[in-house]
Amino acid sequence: MEKQQDLSAPPASFDAAALIASLPQRPGVYRMFDREAALLYVGKAGNLKRRVSSYFQQRQLSPRIAHMMSKVHAVEFSITASETEALLLENNLIKQLKPRYNILFRDDKTYPYLRVTDDRFARIAYYRGSTQTKGHFFGPFPSAWAVKESLQILQKVFHLRTCDDSVFANRTRPCLEHQIGRCSAPCVGLIDELEYRADVQRALRFLRGDSKQVLEELEVLMLEHSARMAFEKAAVYRNRMAALAKVLQQQSMESEGDHDVDVIAFAFQGGRACLVLASVRGGRHLGDRSFQLTLPGQSETDPWGEEAQAELLERFVLGYYESAPLPAVILASFSPSDSLKVWCDLQAGLSVQWLRSPQGIRRQWLQQAQTNADINLKQHLLQRSSAQERTEALIAMLATQSTSSSEDFRIECFDISHSAGEATQASCVVYKQHAMQPKLFRRYNIENITAGDDYAAMAQVLERRYASNPQSLPDLVLVDGGKGQVSVAAKLFASQGFPLNRIVGVAKGDGRKVGLETLLFADGRQALELAPDSAVLMLVAQIRDEAHRVAVSGMRAKRDKARQQSRLDEIEGIGPRRKQRLLTRFGGLRGVMAASIDELAQVEGVSKRLAESLYQQLRT
Repeated sequence: MEKQQDLSAPPASFDAAALIASLPQRPGVYRMFDREAALLYVGKAGNLKRRVSSYFQQRQLSPRIAHMMSKVHAVEFSITASETEALLLENNLIKQLKPRYNILFRDDKTYPYLRVTDDRFARIAYYRGSTQTKGHFFGPFPSAWAVKESLQILQKVFHLRTCDDSVFANRTRPCLEHQIGRCSAPCVGLIDELEYRADVQRALRFLRGDSKQVLEELEVLMLEHSARMAFEKAAVYRNRMAALAKVLQQQSMESEGDHDVDVIAFAFQGGRACLVLASVRGGRHLGDRSFQLTLPGQSETDPWGEEAQAELLERFVLGYYESAPLPAVILASFSPSDSLKVWCDLQAGLSVQWLRSPQGIRRQWLQQAQTNADINLKQHLLQRSSAQERTEALIAMLATQSTSSSEDFRIECFDISHSAGEATQASCVVYKQHAMQPKLFRRYNIENITAGDDYAAMAQVLERRYASNPQSLPDLVLVDGGKGQVSVAAKLFASQGFPLNRIVGVAKGDGRKVGLETLLFADGRQALELAPDSAVLMLVAQIRDEAHRVAVSGMRAKRDKARQQSRLDEIEGIGPRRKQRLLTRFGGLRGVMAASIDELAQVEGVSKRLAESLYQQLRT
């Protein structure tokens, strides 16, 4: 790739005519900067001169683009060998630099798969993570529920194991899954390796879409065993056939010949969009998932232009399929660009077929996805409108001096949780853009205080949160507690020179019932009791309850971890190696506690005498 121009420090003045004259008629990537050299936008073009010139020559720019162009002070560009290479460079730059006016596809989740291992007795399991490892992977699925539903089907029909290897290797009798007819119990030899492997192969074929062939094979096996008077075994295959037939009957979205298909539909309204992705794998419709997207720099009332819609499709496809495998067919309500088609073919290693006007059942899939996108967007906008009204009502009620808009108004709420003074944890949850922001939540381990001293715990977490970084102070700090907690917060804020009017205490009523709270103010204002149906109260209660949930869950995890570690660590004769062997052998502390003396003594390094001592101490 040839670097044509590098304006790492944009000039003090900007000459658009000179820029246009210098642009080549070749594919490449362009970057736009403002006066402070902040990156505004990254774009690609098959013809740089034509594309960049259009920004300066068009009179009817969209409000979003017009707003951006009013800030442009410099442009840099790089030429590439092809438009596809420009697409790749553009995608990498957007992910790396996060320009203000580009559509960013934010989705940090790893998508769930169903995994079939390569073990002698293969295991089926729910899986998240890299697929560059041993085993067979099916997916990605649109939700965890879809994976678990498929696991249940495989268990009912093919009786495959789902247990961890450590549990499988150490079982001495069949588990509950075998007793309810969902596992053939290979762990204790109730099925031989050859027969189990045949079940695994049938399961793999089923997952690849050969459902009817598998059903026919099960019927043949049933008849063969029946002819040999092996009626018990014939009944097993009969039951499997019935389970599989029920699955096929319930799967109304099944289509002969359609193995792997993705369906993508969009809905647009104002500055927001909803994208729905539905997945068909092995001929089975696995459900869908929706993504709510915004157009940076665009107001809620500005419409989406065709260019912005095309950019959205491009950003989603590049972001999603960079980690997820591409299917052979994609049904979409928009046609991709030529460069995006080339990228998909290279990524998939085959020619991906894009259909905008499919027929038959595929048409129904696309129509259903489009309907879901329309409904989800309307529902999201309705919820957002309600949330915005609550935020604005809170700002008006508090009469804060904050210069933040309701969209940027930031609230942080703190709560303390402990178990009789043990495992004290503080939580900090964040509310912004009319919604909770889970990625910004934090938990704090509280140490070096008197057990059960909530005031000292609150003082510690507030000091750790704000004292070293005053710039992080939000527009409003909610403290879950009464006058004592508010007084502690006010004392810290006064010592740091922070405004006291940003502190509000939420004194809870009996049983944390919404409607019984009182708001306490650190700046001396009179306490306020809100009506039970108040929009402000609903918002405050929502934030307060989330802070409580985060604190309690963190405390319980910390407490349970400490207790589990200490039970074995405190027993004489149980060092790190023996502890690890015990936990591995029995699958965790519960398994160790449930084991008999003889079972404990079978673990390497554990004598009969030590097993007796361990058995007794775990029960005291």
